[in-house]
Amino acid sequence: MQTPVKSLPRAVAWMFATIVSFLLMGIAGRQLSAEIGPAQVVAFRNIVCLAILAVLLTIQGWRLARTAKPWRHVLRNVIHFASQFGWFYAIAHIAIAEVFAIEFTTPIWTALLAVLFLGERLNPARIGAVVLGFAGVLVILRPGSAAIDAASLAALGAAFGYALTYAFTKNLVLTDRPITILLWMNAVQLPLGLAVTGADWVWPSAPLWPWVLVIGIVGLTSHYCLSRALAYGDATVVVPIDFARLPLAAVVAWLMYGETVTIYVFAGAAIIFAGVWLNLRRG
Repeated sequence: MQTPVKSLPRAVAWMFATIVSFLLMGIAGRQLSAEIGPAQVVAFRNIVCLAILAVLLTIQGWRLARTAKPWRHVLRNVIHFASQFGWFYAIAHIAIAEVFAIEFTTPIWTALLAVLFLGERLNPARIGAVVLGFAGVLVILRPGSAAIDAASLAALGAAFGYALTYAFTKNLVLTDRPITILLWMNAVQLPLGLAVTGADWVWPSAPLWPWVLVIGIVGLTSHYCLSRALAYGDATVVVPIDFARLPLAAVVAWLMYGETVTIYVFAGAAIIFAGVWLNLRRG
């Protein structure tokens, strides 16, 4: 496979498409949460993703479904399922912008986990990134000023869980193609979603069915667009662009749901961004 030539305009364009995908996922999750729970939201996303992947694999060949690390996929996706459950729970109960701000700690936890489990070197930049990330979370959650709600903790747990799955993914991409990883992700998580939902399964009303399709489609496009952005541009260029998601989410949520966010969310996100940027530039 030919490596794409680095191109800043293409990297920015693909990253903008990634941001749109994440925003649509948050909106779709909020819309669906009016009638169904987080586990069922994940299940619907898996069903739509599997249908799309089945078409792609029929064209490209089902040999791509084979993997030499099935149990590593299973463990990765049990963690990822729990993270998605927490993320969609948070989306349903607190401001979308606040969920995104807390989620931005994922690269920092990933850097720390890479030191602990992948043998990567701990340097001053990574230490500074973790400290800044923790400080940013404290600014957003402000413990002591008010009771920290379960949804905020769920968002923080989701960010840490996503970091764990990225550590697994870093190992899996050495042997498996992206489509293989995506197939196993959805195939493992669908029965988990169905099991958690159980007898509480609810068929959404007709106006919500378009959002079911949206959440499945963006579940794939978000991963694909991000990978294309990283192919055309370095992480030091691509990753900071993702922070534009926060003000965009704040505007969209204000227009659609009348949500407002405090200055502490933006201040905390700025501190987290400083940690991510430090790790990217000097880590």
